[in-house]
Parts: sequence; structure tokens; C-alpha cells
Amino acid sequence: MKDKQLRIKVILVAVIVIFIFILGRIFYIQVFSYNKLNSLANSLWQRNLPITADRGRILDRNGKVLATNITTTTLYVVPNQVVDKEDTARKLSEILDCDYEAMLAHVSKRTSLEKVNPEGRQLDSETATKINDLNIDGLYLMKESKRYYPYEDVLAHVLGYVGIDNQGLSGLELKYDEYLTGKDGSIKYTSDGKGNRLKTGEIYEKAQNGMDIYLTIDIDIQLALEKELENASNKYNPEQALSLVMDPNTGEVLAMGSRPTFNNNEYQKYDLETINRNLPIWMNYEPGSTFKIITLAASIEEKTINLFEDNFYDGGGITVEGARIKCWKSGGHGAETFLQVVQNSCNPGFVVMGQKLGTDRLYNYVKNFGFMDKTGIDLNGESKGIMFAKDAIGPVEQATVSFGQGISVTPIQQVAGVSAAINGGTLYQPYVVKYITEPETSDIILQKSPTKVRQVISSESSEMVRFALESVVSSGTGKNAYIENYRVGGKTGTAQKVNNGVYMSGNYIVSFIGFLPADKPEYVVYVAIDNPKGITQYGGTVSAPIAKNIMQNIISIKGLQPSSEVTPREYTWLDTKYVKSPNVVGKTKKEATTLLKGFQVEYSGTGDTIIYQEPEADIYIKENATIKLMLG
Repeated sequence: MKDKQLRIKVILVAVIVIFIFILGRIFYIQVFSYNKLNSLANSLWQRNLPITADRGRILDRNGKVLATNITTTTLYVVPNQVVDKEDTARKLSEILDCDYEAMLAHVSKRTSLEKVNPEGRQLDSETATKINDLNIDGLYLMKESKRYYPYEDVLAHVLGYVGIDNQGLSGLELKYDEYLTGKDGSIKYTSDGKGNRLKTGEIYEKAQNGMDIYLTIDIDIQLALEKELENASNKYNPEQALSLVMDPNTGEVLAMGSRPTFNNNEYQKYDLETINRNLPIWMNYEPGSTFKIITLAASIEEKTINLFEDNFYDGGGITVEGARIKCWKSGGHGAETFLQVVQNSCNPGFVVMGQKLGTDRLYNYVKNFGFMDKTGIDLNGESKGIMFAKDAIGPVEQATVSFGQGISVTPIQQVAGVSAAINGGTLYQPYVVKYITEPETSDIILQKSPTKVRQVISSESSEMVRFALESVVSSGTGKNAYIENYRVGGKTGTAQKVNNGVYMSGNYIVSFIGFLPADKPEYVVYVAIDNPKGITQYGGTVSAPIAKNIMQNIISIKGLQPSSEVTPREYTWLDTKYVKSPNVVGKTKKEATTLLKGFQVEYSGTGDTIIYQEPEADIYIKENATIKLMLG
């Protein structure tokens, strides 16, 4: 009897324990696991057809669209809804011109929703219409945006490109991918256990497009730059070519381009080297004579030379520690002021400038002008310059660095450094993104402003650098960049290339860096051509004319006014000469004829007094040019 009662008690306790466990389990499921289980249940009967968000646009500083989206169609399949899978696969494979077995695998896949990838991605309207006309249950055509670059190969490396899933892979597309990428929406509907669609309505969830990015780039200047690079590539067949335009007072990059380039819309057709090397920020090379601007600026700031009073005799070379450093001009330039050393781009003269500065000061200025660090421009793939360690700089290294040899820099470093030398002495960080906006409200969510890195030289020293470089264009090696009626400064560069530690024969990177207006610079233009063919390889003969053309385009695009204080150009017998046009307004016809000897004169109107002349007075025009006079 006692055993029977014990068994009853044990069973009762067991029942109570099981009952408590069941209650606990129910409580756990209802309270803690509800969301998870509800989600799993929903996934059995709820289907989501995705609506892809548009990627944010990229625009230039004036709102001109550089990267946008076009609407394409992507094919989705709900396999359970496809009745005749073999017939469906056959018809789709014919329309999409793809393998039947691959398509059969898509329509037979054991999944609730299958994206036909890659065969059914980014379809054109004609293909999408053919699929839609099949009227087969289980086939869904959904909108998908595709990246489109209306200017094709213009600004290619800066903009970059995106993959088939609209993810940024290079350039700004990669750097600012988190801003450009939107949030996809969907169309939600319900289905039964077999996947058949139920007539319970749809829920539409709107896609959120990515944010718009406005650049510092001016597409009109960019197009002018691209045209000149293309002309140079066709004319000289160089290995590479590049150009940059920047506002020296802010660090805003206005244009940036290189050759070879590529069409962003078809990036798959190009090799990786072409599409991933943004030469203006990636390429490293000895700058040559354009680097002399830094030695000049340091020498003026430290007052180690007087451009007008100190003299140097160039006999064709200078010996440093047994090494003979030659001037580019055979026999040298003879007696020179240091202003003439700058105008003539005289290597021995710049060696003496470096010696007067000394190792410590020269090294510190190279560093302070930004040549030992990345500039920090907001683009991927920036390289860093190469400079001797300070304790490894001997007399020969100091001499060669003074005129731009034995040091390696990037184009963007040169543009930033020279901008500091001529803008009043402030080094700015270059940048290409101006601000980012929310697409629906246009509210600015991120805005960039000029970033001052450091003050390198005084405004007085910078003014003297501008004066010296303006004289290089009017009277020195940069005369092929001279623009009549406008003040232009600049410096040429001819750098022998290095291969496996040995200087190559007859293979140079020729460059020119210029700025205008020279008295108050607003634009710095840099051009470098790698190994041009069929011409004497000098920066003054190859790159200076290209930079001049870009600057003339800027003058036209921006409507820059002529200056009345232009430094006259020194002419040779080969040059087309320009002279100032006399002012004859208010003069009699006889007086005007006397003043305009050497010009062709055309009259209009009646009377004896000049009331208007074209071109206007006091600007430089070609000798023997035609001047039109109106009488009244």
C-alpha cells in the first residue's frame, strides 16, 4: 500500500514538473522568441520583390551632372509559381542568349525568390518587353538603376566606377560609397504554402536614394584640359600625360586628368593599370626644374640671396665633391644675377642657392612645403614623395635636390607646394568634394572648407617669388606660356627618367607649372608629358604651350579681364611680335593715321573725329594687325 502511494506521489510530482516546464516553454516562446518565430513564419508566406534605390548623383561645382543613373530591368523568378520549367527556361535562354542549363537551374532552384544573375541583370527595354510578353507566372521584371557617366572618359579616374551591384570600386565612387549608396525598397505580397500568390494586396516600401555629391571641379575647365591632353597624346605619342588645375587660395581642385584614360561606362574593357592609376595623385617622379620654385622661395625667405644685386658666373657647370653638375646650356650663361639664374633655369646657380641655404634649412623647407607627406586629398590611391633621410644628405645630394633631381614627388604635391609659394605663403590641403546634399530636400549634410596646413613663407617673400616667376615667362625659359595682355608666371621642368637606378638616355618627363593672374593668382595649371616623341624634349617647348592653351581657355570661360600692367615679352626673330595699340579716340583722322603707322586701318562712319576703336587702346596686338575706327 505504501509503495502504491509512493508511486502516485512520484507520478504527481512528475506531472507537475512537466506541466511547469510546458508553461515555462510557452512563456519563453510567447515572450522571448515571438519576434524570431513570427519572422520565420512570415518568411514562409510573405514575399519581397526588391526595388533598388538610385545611387546618389555626382555634380560639378555649378550643378552639371557628372555621374547619374539610367533605369534598367532585372529578372526575378519565383520557382514555385513556374508551371513548365523546361519550356520557361528554353524561352528565356533564347531571349537572353544564354545557356539553357544555366537558366533551367535558375527556374528550378529551391528558393522562394531567385534573382537571375548575371544573365537577367540590367536588361534593356527591348529585352524586358520580350520577357513580359511571355505572360508566364513566376517571372517578375523589377526596376534596377545602372550607373551612367554622361561625359564618358572625362574625369574618369577622379569619378571612378561601380560594379554590377552599384557598389563603388574606385575613385569618388569608392571613397564616398557610404553617402552615395541608397536604401532599397520592396513590394511585399503573400503566397500560400506552394508559393502561389494570394489576392491579399501589396505593401509598397519606397526606396531611399543615395545622397548627391557636389565637387570643386569645373566641368568647363575640365573639358578644356581633356582636349589639350588628347591633342598632346595624338601629337607626341607620349607614354603618359597628365594635367591639374587648382585654386591656390583654397586647395580646390578645378580639373584633373591623365592619359591613358578610360570610359567609366565600359570599364570592364580596360586593363587594371589603366583604370586604377590616377596619375596626378599616384605617379612618382623626379620633378626637375619645376622644383626650383621651392629652392627659390626658401632662399628669398631666408634672405640668403638678393635677386637683383647678387651675381653668379655660370661657366657651364659646377663641381661638388668631385661630381660635375652641368648646365643645360653648353658653355653656360656667363655672368648672371640670381633673377637671371631663375629666368634661365640655370642648374649651377641653383646649386649655389642650395649651398647658401645649407642642409638643415633646405631639408626643412622641402618638408614644410609638403613634399615628404601625402597631401591628404580626398581620393583613394595617393602616393607619397621620396626624399633622402636628413642624415643621408651629403654635399652632392644637397646640390641635386636644389634643382629637382634625386627627389621624387607627385603632381598633386607639386601643385600644392607651388601654390603655397605664390599664394602668400600658405600651404592648403587639396580637395575635390565641396559638399554633400540630401536628394529630396537638398539640405547640405556635409560641407568642406579650405584647410590650412601651415604658413611656409611670408607674404612678402611670396610676392617676390611671383615676380621672379612672371619674369621666367616674359624673359626666360617659359616664354611659350606667355599670353598677351595677361600676367602669367610659371616654371618649366625637364626631368631625366630613372630605370633600375640608372638615368635613361633621351627619355624625359617634361613639365610646366604656371599661374594667372601673376599678381594675384587664382589658377595654378600643371602639365607633365612623359617621353614625347618627335620633338626636342624640353618643358618649354612641349608642356608650356599646352599649359598656355589651358590658361587661355580659363580666361575665356571665366571672362578674365586683361591687365594694364603686363610685363613686356622679350622677342626673338622667330617670334610673332606684339605691340601696344595706341589710343586714338578723340583724335582727328589725320592724327590717327600718323599714330597708327605699321597697322592696317579700316574706317566706318562719316566725319573727321574718331569716336571708337577696335581693338581698344593700350592692349598688346600683333604687328600689322587691323584696327577698326569709327568716325562721328
